[in-house]
Amino acid sequence: MSLLESIRAKKEGLKLTETLITHVDGRRFKETKDSTTEVVKSRYGYVVDTKPDDVPAEVLPFLYLGSQDCCDECVLRKYDLTCVLSVGIEAPVRYSGITYKYITCLDLPETDLESTLKECIPFVQQAKCQNRNVLVHCNAGVSRSASVIIGYLILVEGYSYVEAYDIVKTARNCIKPNTGFEKQLRCLSSSKIFF
Repeated sequence: MSLLESIRAKKEGLKLTETLITHVDGRRFKETKDSTTEVVKSRYGYVVDTKPDDVPAEVLPFLYLGSQDCCDECVLRKYDLTCVLSVGIEAPVRYSGITYKYITCLDLPETDLESTLKECIPFVQQAKCQNRNVLVHCNAGVSRSASVIIGYLILVEGYSYVEAYDIVKTARNCIKPNTGFEKQLRCLSSSKIFF
């Protein structure tokens, strides 16, 4: 059997699917694919992922990265996360034994990341010194919180930007600091300790 025949045979065995597509203007419709109906193609739509992103990524033995979904009490307890640093999105944690800090930070290229790091790094360092696990999160755990952790690895742990980025990317594959954050992080070095 050729590769093409193998793919066609596998395709025939797929189950029926429906995907909810949301257009930029808010209109929604279902795309359906079965053995008799072709997929209705949409332009400029997107698929909304409603599943929680509640598994924090361990970057260092005490340092975790995640989305705001990780602030759920069950998740914090499961991973023994007793310190929570919210970067740009307030997700107040009201559970006993949790130390919480919120830092204002917009996910815009022109945001001054250095001032954000000045507020975040002492909180992370304090958690480390107290042998406590800390969750650093933003809305999606992609740009702001990842940038804070990359900055921490550069300024405190002495990694280069590339090394720090690779460590965080390995832990949480979906990270992508915005272009302004990336540019600022590339300019950091461990000799620039400002906290």
